Amino acid sequence: MKDAPAVQAFFDEATNTVSYLVWDEATRAAAVIDPVLDWNNAAGEADTRSADALLAAAEGKGLRLEWVLETHAHADHLTAAPYVKQRTGAPVGIGARITEVQAIFRPVFDARDLLPGGGDFDRLFEDGETFALGGLSVEVLHVPGHTPADVAYRIGDAVFVGDTLFMPDSGTARADFPGGDARQLYRSIGRILALPPETRVFICHDYKAPGRDRFAWETTVAEQRARNIHVGEGRDEESFVALRTKRDATLSAPALLLPSIQVNIRAGRFPAGEGRGVTFLRIPVAGRGVIAQEESKG
Repeated sequence: MKDAPAVQAFFDEATNTVSYLVWDEATRAAAVIDPVLDWNNAAGEADTRSADALLAAAEGKGLRLEWVLETHAHADHLTAAPYVKQRTGAPVGIGARITEVQAIFRPVFDARDLLPGGGDFDRLFEDGETFALGGLSVEVLHVPGHTPADVAYRIGDAVFVGDTLFMPDSGTARADFPGGDARQLYRSIGRILALPPETRVFICHDYKAPGRDRFAWETTVAEQRARNIHVGEGRDEESFVALRTKRDATLSAPALLLPSIQVNIRAGRFPAGEGRGVTFLRIPVAGRGVIAQEESKG
């Protein structure tokens, strides 16, 4: 099919994240969507084996990487976007409202080194914007709700939805992060489900729903409309908001929330080091038992 991109998925079981290599068969132009940086939280060590596997696959297919595309600032894994950019020269793009997410988290992590206007990223995409990937056209859909800045990338007969939708037997993403909104999420999902029924839907995470013994990440708009346990079969907005709000109240924070957010709002850049070949991440601390060190009196 002329407008059908080729797609190869890369599943990282440690974070249940799916990254994608997407390309135009005719021109060999390619994009990477949501690449994962391997992170050992206990040891504070980063590794690039997942990104290297993706890059090796691109090289083996003779592809030319033109973009690194982020669907949002992830809260459950660190992005390998700057590493892919360093290896290939491909610019890093994300939705333009990443600046709102940065504004939320900048004071939380005292991230004073964030560049103004989302400048850590090479390209900020507006809703409805299009750009070329070889002979294919990429359309950016702003789909807020999980975060204010989520976007989906529609490429030919495929749409890459990030954390907006999960597989039909798993439902939808949470909407309780700062700036999230279940009502916005429902309306964003409506935009995706309004696409042609044969549209292939590629998701960013899978946790194997009860009763399913394998990981999965590809479905269709038709299947989501008919079978999604949260929004399928005509569930209305009010019932979805009630369901999503009740479910979100039971969820724990992602295990990698603190390192992920402060790295990902910097487009994958770690905070500046202190000249010793090491950098430092921050852990916000609050509570009755916190005793701050008094400033020394001169």
